[in-house]
Amino acid sequence: MNSKKLDKASTWRLPVVAAVLVSILAGIFLAAGFNMTQNTSASNPSSTVMVPANFTDVAMAASPTVVNIRTEKIIKGGGTVFRHFRSPFGKGDPFHDFFERFFGDIPRRDFKQRSLGSGFFIDKEGYIVTNNHVIENADKIKVKVKSGKEYDAKIVGRDAKTDIALIKLKSWRDFQAAKWGDSDALKVGEWVVAIGSPFGLEHTVTAGIVSAKGRVIGSGPYDDFIQTDASINPGNSGGPLINMKGEVIGINTAIVSRSGGNVGIGFAIPINLARGIIKQLKASGTVTRGWLGVSIQNLTPELAEYYGVKDGKGALVGEVFKDDPADKAGIKAKDVIIEVDGDKIEDSRDLSQRIADIPMGEKITIKVVRGGKEHTFRVGIAKRTEDKESLALKQPVEETDLGMTVSPLTKELARQFNISEVEGVVVVGVERDGPADKADARDGDLILEINHKPIKTLEDYQSQIEKVKKGETISLLIKRERGFVALTMTK
Repeated sequence: MNSKKLDKASTWRLPVVAAVLVSILAGIFLAAGFNMTQNTSASNPSSTVMVPANFTDVAMAASPTVVNIRTEKIIKGGGTVFRHFRSPFGKGDPFHDFFERFFGDIPRRDFKQRSLGSGFFIDKEGYIVTNNHVIENADKIKVKVKSGKEYDAKIVGRDAKTDIALIKLKSWRDFQAAKWGDSDALKVGEWVVAIGSPFGLEHTVTAGIVSAKGRVIGSGPYDDFIQTDASINPGNSGGPLINMKGEVIGINTAIVSRSGGNVGIGFAIPINLARGIIKQLKASGTVTRGWLGVSIQNLTPELAEYYGVKDGKGALVGEVFKDDPADKAGIKAKDVIIEVDGDKIEDSRDLSQRIADIPMGEKITIKVVRGGKEHTFRVGIAKRTEDKESLALKQPVEETDLGMTVSPLTKELARQFNISEVEGVVVVGVERDGPADKADARDGDLILEINHKPIKTLEDYQSQIEKVKKGETISLLIKRERGFVALTMTK
């Protein structure tokens, strides 16, 4: 009987002792500045990840490399005095001469436009990386370092397409440079730290995780942003995004917010994308990009199947420009580019970025799928210019028996026709006395549906139009200005 009671008591004490030991061990880890969490993954189911209880070491190491940037721009004649005293009735008003005589000749005043931003040293000589929009058109640039000292700076070079700029302090001293990391090795879910001057609050440190990679936000042709929920606000622009090794893996650039403040969605330019840009800016103050000489678009699953691209990856050539590199090499429209120098091409954006990074005159190997078979070409890269870039960005258009021309919705078309949507098919031309004209279709009409089927891409439009036989009626739902309009026309 006593033996049984002893067994029960021992059984009860064992888990208590184990729990106390676990608590003691956990306390030791916490005292050392770490929390222990289990990260089970397919590659290593039992791996243990040490998550820091604070970011002090990273912040202390990186903060001396971060600067506050203040710019000043003089707007000539930008301000007016007593403008509100002008006659509200225009020149036809009998008091117009009175208002013009006494208030019309008051001169416009110059005023100073100021902005705030951040940046970081890339070497000991005082070169600083920031965003182009922080220093663009600035007449004066003041840089404040961690010690509180201020220096005048000059623009070395800038690249509006990637929103990267390089400036240099006019007074030289031995500055601490930031360490560069590898943004390609960055993984979603990793801890990151942002340091900058949000709303002018210098050397503010915030932390979060990498929310996503490869984000396209419509800011330019080379979008490839790191998304993070580390707090980024106005004034953080140009500051570094730092990994837990204290290495810069991104340049904080933009936020998504209706209020203007942080809502947990910020974007940074990957440092690997910035490396080549910064190198060129430092060497010559400008950026030269490679040119292939084609307009391209993404593959849809249907197009991939149609052209015989098994994995669905690549960029479809829409047009080859005469006497440019692709044309000279033998690449043709409707080829699907799947590799550049042995590297797989994911989509049209991937191809554009790869070609842009290739120096002018360098020869590369391009593999395409044509008629279900692979072909290889050697292409000598040319220099990309503004007029050639506008050709490359030109969107494909579709002319139909309906007597109208349509195009995928672009940022330019959205601005031109005041369209708030971000995708769709828009009418860009109507043939006089054609079916579309008789049905009252107009330039700028955004096609939402055809025969009650939603239309979001040019492929959607083509698919629905092909289903309608000659002489049959087509119903279109379009958005025009602020309302919806239903149109009926005969093919």
